[in-house]
Amino acid sequence: MNTIAPGPSVTSELNQLDQLKKFTKVVADSADFESMRKFHPQDATTNPTLVYQATQKSEYAHILEKVIVDRKSSALSGGARIEEIMDHLLVAFGCEILNIVPGRVSTEVDARLSFDIESTCAKARRLIALYEAKGVPRERILIKIASTWEGIAAAGKLQTEGIRCNLTVLFTLAQAVRCAEEKVQLISPFVGRICEWFKAANKREYSAAEDPGVHALTAIYNYYKKFDYKTEVMGAAIRNPGQATELAGCDLLTIPPVVLAQLVESNDPVTRKLDAGTAKHCDIQRLALDEKTFRWLLNEDAMATEKIAEGIRLFAADIAKLENFIAAKL
Repeated sequence: MNTIAPGPSVTSELNQLDQLKKFTKVVADSADFESMRKFHPQDATTNPTLVYQATQKSEYAHILEKVIVDRKSSALSGGARIEEIMDHLLVAFGCEILNIVPGRVSTEVDARLSFDIESTCAKARRLIALYEAKGVPRERILIKIASTWEGIAAAGKLQTEGIRCNLTVLFTLAQAVRCAEEKVQLISPFVGRICEWFKAANKREYSAAEDPGVHALTAIYNYYKKFDYKTEVMGAAIRNPGQATELAGCDLLTIPPVVLAQLVESNDPVTRKLDAGTAKHCDIQRLALDEKTFRWLLNEDAMATEKIAEGIRLFAADIAKLENFIAAKL
């Protein structure tokens, strides 16, 4: 892997979070409003797991209760009614978040649609319509879609309609390249989950500098900057401060509150590690991808094959939990 010479560090009088913000847009990986007010992120991301966890807390219960009351007169019943409430709930959380962060919020499409292009597009359009009905411009919304072949194809269609997408459950350069070719707005490589797979497979720990997730994201970042792709790179599933600081200079990093707090507690210097200018000089070959090649490369990557399937299953399971919770309320 090509290495990047360390760039300038900022004064250690600042905590690590404030230093990191000099190089990278920091995004809150949370549905917890108070943590966003505390750490002042630029954007925020949510997913079914985070929304489900939030609905279990007393301070957020009123959001779901209001959605249920507001949809009381709906003519829908059964599963269709629960789906309608789910859509309104996701948008309600997103609107609350947009009252706190100055930038964008990511709202996720049902993971069970990850292999269905038309249904993914329909759900994305539905969510955008609900946001726009509340006066939120689509420029402030990123629709999160799993980075399957079908999900990436759906995102490409949506981008032509002015619906900006965040491609998630992403573990490989092949997925990233396909996203860039479809001109999606942003990708979210899962740094922490990549590292966790290698730790389990190799039965060893990794320092931040040798972290396989950090290396995977660095390779994607360098590829994008080398070939002038405009798709934004946002490191996701950040598990510890070391992963965050080793990725200083990445376009964005979405970081959970526990790691944001740890960054605030340290004043160790943060140095730029990723740099678009340096990436231009990396020795990288273009990756030619059609559907057969894409699927073969994923098949040959045991980590990606396992983690993509696992990620989609886990998100789908949390959607089901949220649906059951709503059904009990009804």
